[in-house]
Amino acid sequence: MSTVRSDEGSDPIAYFLQDIEYQGKTERTQGAYERVLRDFERFIQEEYPRADSLSEVTHRTCMAWIHGQRGEVAESTLATYASYLHRFYSYMTQIGEFEENPMALVVEQMDESIDVDPTRREISVEEMRSFVTGITHPLSRALILTLLKTGMRAGELCNLDLQDIHLTTDAIEIAVEPRPQLHGKTDSIYVSPEPARGRTTNGEERRESNKRRRPTVIPVDGELHETLVRWLAVRPDARSPAEPLFCTTTRQWGERITAQTVHHTVERHARDQGWYRTGGGASENVTPHYFRHFFTTYLRGQTGERGIVKYLRGDVADDVIDTYTHNWGDRVRETYEMNIYRLL
Repeated sequence: MSTVRSDEGSDPIAYFLQDIEYQGKTERTQGAYERVLRDFERFIQEEYPRADSLSEVTHRTCMAWIHGQRGEVAESTLATYASYLHRFYSYMTQIGEFEENPMALVVEQMDESIDVDPTRREISVEEMRSFVTGITHPLSRALILTLLKTGMRAGELCNLDLQDIHLTTDAIEIAVEPRPQLHGKTDSIYVSPEPARGRTTNGEERRESNKRRRPTVIPVDGELHETLVRWLAVRPDARSPAEPLFCTTTRQWGERITAQTVHHTVERHARDQGWYRTGGGASENVTPHYFRHFFTTYLRGQTGERGIVKYLRGDVADDVIDTYTHNWGDRVRETYEMNIYRLL
């Protein structure tokens, strides 16, 4: 089995293989998956060297790899290879590690009996508001509302430190000064692209990776501001000198939360709402990544500002991010505050 390459950040294939091992897949099945996925990875590295990672692959790249297998293996074997790649991307998308599954369109075009990514559950703002108001634990509410209000990923949420927030409040004292990037930007959150699994950031080795391409400053509206202040008023003393924003309140008292904790928190409350079922797929289960989808879809529809939404998601090009970084106060904050949904 492969292991995470600590010198190059996270290894998505190793991550996936470890998870299917935990799911009870046999060594033979694990080996079959690894052979196919590593072959696809080598193809990307050799034929598309400008692709940043497996998460940046397009459906056309997948089609090219499938085409290259034809004549080398039987059609039934090719269908199996496609299903392996599809399941890899589907799983990584479902847990929020990747943005999308490029194999969904490929397997549909192949007309094979392989499940494709279905349309996600439709939830109205009113339904989401009812869901959030039913969450009373300060940490759970802060985690879920932050995901919903910012569109960030679970790993990015876990990697936030106190220095990454700038809140104006007299209700509590925040001992840590905001980082320089937040000077002049009150009531904001800074999301960095720097943290990576196995690497040290702000004096602490991180367990999660940020998938963000560019640093982002996200406004904090009144609802999120109040929720974060309430959380900080009861937040345990952190065990890490990095002073993580979100710390556990259970057996690992004061430790930085993990993506697994975030997923379990969301799953627990989604089950109570009837939005999560064991064995259910992306079409019915609400996960942390669903909140990113909800945030993106809503703001795009409300604002028509695809550039600003891309900026908030942290996945824009240099020229676009320069536009919104320099005009942050007038464009980004104003557009965000005028259009973000009210959930409390």
